[in-house]
Amino acid sequence: MLKRIDVQHLTLGMYLHEFCGSWMEHPFWRARFVLEDPQDLARIRETTIREVWIDTSRGLDVASTTASVSRADVDAQVDSSLQELQARPPERPPPLEPKRGHAPMAQELRRAAAICTNAKRAVISMFGEARMGRAIEAAGMQGLVNEISDSVTRHPHALLSLARVKNADEYTYMHSVAVCALMVALARQIGLDEDGCRMAGLAGLLHDLGKAAIPLEILNKPGKLSDEEFAVVRNHPIAGHTMLQGSGLAQPVLDACLHHHEKIDGTGYPHRLAGDGIGTLARMAALCDVYDAITSDRPYKPGWNPAEALRRMAEWAPHHFDGRLFHAFVKCVGIYPVGSLVRLASGRLGVVTQQGNGPLTMPHVKVFFSIRSKTRFPPTELDLSAPGCKDKIEAREDPDAWQFQDLNELWSGLPHRP
Repeated sequence: MLKRIDVQHLTLGMYLHEFCGSWMEHPFWRARFVLEDPQDLARIRETTIREVWIDTSRGLDVASTTASVSRADVDAQVDSSLQELQARPPERPPPLEPKRGHAPMAQELRRAAAICTNAKRAVISMFGEARMGRAIEAAGMQGLVNEISDSVTRHPHALLSLARVKNADEYTYMHSVAVCALMVALARQIGLDEDGCRMAGLAGLLHDLGKAAIPLEILNKPGKLSDEEFAVVRNHPIAGHTMLQGSGLAQPVLDACLHHHEKIDGTGYPHRLAGDGIGTLARMAALCDVYDAITSDRPYKPGWNPAEALRRMAEWAPHHFDGRLFHAFVKCVGIYPVGSLVRLASGRLGVVTQQGNGPLTMPHVKVFFSIRSKTRFPPTELDLSAPGCKDKIEAREDPDAWQFQDLNELWSGLPHRP
């Protein structure tokens, strides 16, 4: 049985099933093991992780008087939260409505692929300049932000989804592009003006520049980090903020670079800020940074599928994220984000291709596999919100359990991007 407990109740002999938080917050390259080393226990308690899941069928249980929560209870709470969000009327007309001509998803995906290629080159160059100690011409990146923003305007889900699909060895650079796109979309969702959207995009593009100060052997290490290595990684917000001094950037952009790892409950870093003490762009960056990080493959860990990642974030939300911004973020990416593998009531599997005009639980889905006959068939796209559509999503599915190798090609219609 899985139980969620406070790390202070964690003891040797327990089976650690999962940390309640992104793997950016702890130095362990694996999350599932019997806790046998007192040093590991001490290291866990020293991280910003406040809760963990234990498996009582594979290790010691907590005392009967110790507060714990079951997996079923947490899942029910997350479901309730998402249903409440679905029923909540919008605070204002959706600001993501295109202003300069809506483009079909397939058309914008092709444009977005070219933008991603050019953006990766620009970000690699920027990181290279930073590693050599040269001043960063941050204002020169505004043109790239404008291109990304224009793509999000034409179709809000094309570049957001495509930038998430990245190879582990290009993560650092494409992560900056993905967070930029997510920040622009979130800024539009909450109704920021054009200047606010541009600042949000620039903050997303530059938020991890401090990782240029991390030696590559640490940044790309495929195993457990030492305490010293983990400290180097955790210093990247300060390093990036220092690099950008004198760049002429607006203060909210600099603040987002420095404080995108702060948490609402005050357990983040580097300054343990809490609540309204964290700037708006920094709170937005915290959401966008975590979502892209946990949905991306890394040298030491495959990413979670988008729907699962969103549910995990909903679980962490009360402690980690601004509630209003998290709700807006879900409306941006959808309860079942593009790329999610889902099971339909008809007994078929499909992959979400785009969000529809109806409820968040009724996106467009490309169906391609029969669970009953265990066979694939030619993909067919369904708009679950269309009049007369009888099918609906019953559950999200774990792609690893099905071993489909072409999910990204299915939803995007594009060949694998090297």
